[in-house]
Amino acid sequence: MNRLTHLAEDGSAQMVDVSAKERSAREAIAAGKIHLRPETLDLIARNQIGKGNVYATARIAGIQAAKQTPQLIPLCHNLNLSHVEIEIAVDGSGLDVKCTARTVAQTGVEMEALTGVAVALLTIYDMCKAVDKEMQITDIRLLKKTKRDV
Repeated sequence: MNRLTHLAEDGSAQMVDVSAKERSAREAIAAGKIHLRPETLDLIARNQIGKGNVYATARIAGIQAAKQTPQLIPLCHNLNLSHVEIEIAVDGSGLDVKCTARTVAQTGVEMEALTGVAVALLTIYDMCKAVDKEMQITDIRLLKKTKRDV
């Protein structure tokens, strides 16, 4: 069984040393869903949510969160992100949110993509909680990660 990389030999937490690794172009895509009542989806579509434009606010929140990942997740490396994109699409019973994050670095960008999608979903929840008490955030997951030499 492989050893957990964030644990030192004595079992204490440690940041993984990536200094010997080569820099490579990395991309991660994460997704999640928020289930909403049809009436709530209609209010969002008509830009009638009292707190403002749900799509624009969630996109900005997700991008900001991805950029702040090392301050939120202990032992995460501070990455210079070259791109973060939040996509939001209506899907039957709610909204699907996808976050794509890219960097050129010595370590992956999965945590940034996952953080971006999670905070975008939480922002939608926060903006709609006054009109929808039945919302559920589900299926936050990593869809894909890639690495290529530069």
